[in-house]
Amino acid sequence: MGSLRQAIQASSAEDAAQAAAKPSSVAREVFMLRLFMYVIYTTQAIVVSYFPLYFLDRGYSAGQIGIIYSTGPFISIFANIIFGTASDKYRTIKKIMTLLMFGQLVMVSLLFTTDAFVIVCVIMLAFYFFQMPVNPLSDSLILLSSQFTSKPYALIRVFGSLGFAFSAFLVGQLLKWTGSAATIPLAICSIGLALLLSFTLKDYQGPKRKVDFVGFLKIIRQPSILTYFAIVLVVSIAHRMYEGFLVVTMRELGADDSLVGIAWMISAISEIPVLYLLGKYGHKFKELPLLAIASLMYALRFWLIGEISSPGWIIPIQAMHSITFGIYMVTALRYLSRIIPDEFRSSGQAVYAIVWSGIAGAISGTAGGAVYEHFGKTAFFHLATALALIASAAFWFKYYRNQDG
Repeated sequence: MGSLRQAIQASSAEDAAQAAAKPSSVAREVFMLRLFMYVIYTTQAIVVSYFPLYFLDRGYSAGQIGIIYSTGPFISIFANIIFGTASDKYRTIKKIMTLLMFGQLVMVSLLFTTDAFVIVCVIMLAFYFFQMPVNPLSDSLILLSSQFTSKPYALIRVFGSLGFAFSAFLVGQLLKWTGSAATIPLAICSIGLALLLSFTLKDYQGPKRKVDFVGFLKIIRQPSILTYFAIVLVVSIAHRMYEGFLVVTMRELGADDSLVGIAWMISAISEIPVLYLLGKYGHKFKELPLLAIASLMYALRFWLIGEISSPGWIIPIQAMHSITFGIYMVTALRYLSRIIPDEFRSSGQAVYAIVWSGIAGAISGTAGGAVYEHFGKTAFFHLATALALIASAAFWFKYYRNQDG
């Protein structure tokens, strides 16, 4: 969070040194960054796609899995602040990234020691404490590296999407033969590799900057911004409900682990062309109508999942990830950057991250898990559908009322 502000500029001395860097050094750094992104997103593919199945096979209920799932978004609110501030204060991303990988490795290893639900919750809470800040810090590292490598952010970050997609598929194929017991050893291997790779990264640095708490408070007090974040929260809860219980739903429908991997691979790959098109042509379209359309497509996606009875139908439904999350993610941040003054931009992004990852994830995991356990799949996804429809209508209302979309 706070570390993203490091990416704005590097010191003049570092710029001079970077400008004189050898092409071979630049090529090596680009390769290592891409490999590092691939590996950390491999870990995320395992955690998101297969940890729920691992806990399901350990005998946990949907409600218990929801509680475990909600610990990550909850702790992310504090973890991002702590490690982002530490990155700003000590002007290092590499060392903090190494610490995060070591912490993840220790916590995942502890899952071998117990099946007690309360203890597992504590372990996963600690694991997410070290895992959730990885994305914003890695984004900062890529942005800072561009001044040294001259490689755009997207050309390095896309390897993360590729890592998630292919790893989700390959891990699924492997678990089909080995069973879910291999999930934790695979996670240990991917985290261990990421830990080793973290030592090879160049530690780019930006200038020290204070966290703008005054700007933060000023942002959240503006009624128009509060309205926007409220709508974002509604659709975010629906998205997190879907994301958190997709694999549970697939297992309930009779899907094996390989089909789960294919489903996640399809969703990750589908967003790549949409992200490219929005990056090139998205500025030609109004943001609020695009957000309304994305929310409407979310509603259709959730309704279809709630109605199907065969796991095979989830594959084409997962391709809708491109016109739901793909559009929503880029457009929501673009609209945010337009309505918030530059001096409060970091604070606005911080609020967005807390709403999207923290609050929405905690609500969807706890309340959503209870709904799924007591009322079943259909009612669960119908609730997500209703939330997405409410968000779509709210985006349209905000657009027509203000005509500022």
